[in-house]
Amino acid sequence: MPKAIVSVTNDLYTDNRVHKVCLFLQKQGYDVLLVGRKRKNSLPLPERSYKTKRMKLLFETGAKFYAAYNIRLLALLVFRKVDLLVANDLDTLLANHLAKKFKRKTRLVYDSHEYFTEVPELISRPKVQKFWLRIERMIFPKLETIYTVNASIAKIYRDLYSKDVKVVRNISPIWQAKELLSKEELGIPENEDLIILQGAGINIDRGAEEAVEAMQQINAVLMIVGDGDVLPQLKNHVKELKLEKKVLFFGKKPYDVMMNYTHFASIGLTLDKATNLNYKLSLPNKVFDYMHTQTAVVTTAIKEVANVVRKHDIGEVLTEFSADSLADTINKLFADRSRLEECVANCKKASQIENWENETKVLNEIYPKVKQ
Repeated sequence: MPKAIVSVTNDLYTDNRVHKVCLFLQKQGYDVLLVGRKRKNSLPLPERSYKTKRMKLLFETGAKFYAAYNIRLLALLVFRKVDLLVANDLDTLLANHLAKKFKRKTRLVYDSHEYFTEVPELISRPKVQKFWLRIERMIFPKLETIYTVNASIAKIYRDLYSKDVKVVRNISPIWQAKELLSKEELGIPENEDLIILQGAGINIDRGAEEAVEAMQQINAVLMIVGDGDVLPQLKNHVKELKLEKKVLFFGKKPYDVMMNYTHFASIGLTLDKATNLNYKLSLPNKVFDYMHTQTAVVTTAIKEVANVVRKHDIGEVLTEFSADSLADTINKLFADRSRLEECVANCKKASQIENWENETKVLNEIYPKVKQ
């Protein structure tokens, strides 16, 4: 079988977009290997139908990590037989680009999950940002096949580099619970209205702090399911505000388990702030996860997210974002049950249109079926 190596810098546990692409490549006839890293706190991976490799590295953050990862990845790619290389985001692109120089007949595809050079971690460190920009400017014009997560980011890349950039949004597959656990099994209260904030990147400027503050004014329970940089501070703040019974933390969960929590929530939050260009242009997959479990969405006025919510009328868009405005919007939704039910019904309709099964039509163009 033709061999594909897909690479990312995360630990593979919660990257559902990459998992979906790997499954798609399998259907197209590839023998797939997904390469990432193993951290000290990485959880064991659930069994998958394709091969995985998690590299242990001496460093977990910073320049030394990225250098070590790309050197190890380059060595792996050069010494393996491979027909297709899929680089996910700029931090894997250099190793893939260099490996292709040794493998002229191997195809390289670039999947950009975000506007990488404008992430908050880089805009606050201009020297590091300049380094990554230099890599992007060196390699991007030489790429033949590129796709990204939404039309806004695709337009920027087209304008910058005059390249054809396709769009494959990170949309959920039509959701069918493999095993629907009970509220008791999940550890959530039986007789309370439930709100959820989920995601692998619960970081600064993503609204989690305001969500916790807002719970002082809301008669419901907020479930935070996922991981991120601000979780330690959030947990401390919850204790300070004595909200331990109203804000529950569940940590990282496999996708199917996470979706159990989302299924029971009446309202799902996506609260990115437009403090940097990457967040301003974001379209988190949680928006579609909420849609697919018929969970009404409350969002900040981020362009791509607001467009989806308004187009399908699946929730409310905050024109001004603060803990008070968030609390007011959520309380109004819980008070107006007919409006909440309308959002739920619209989610069900929208999920028949906005799903991974439809989105893979673009992937079919990028990765045609291969002859065995």
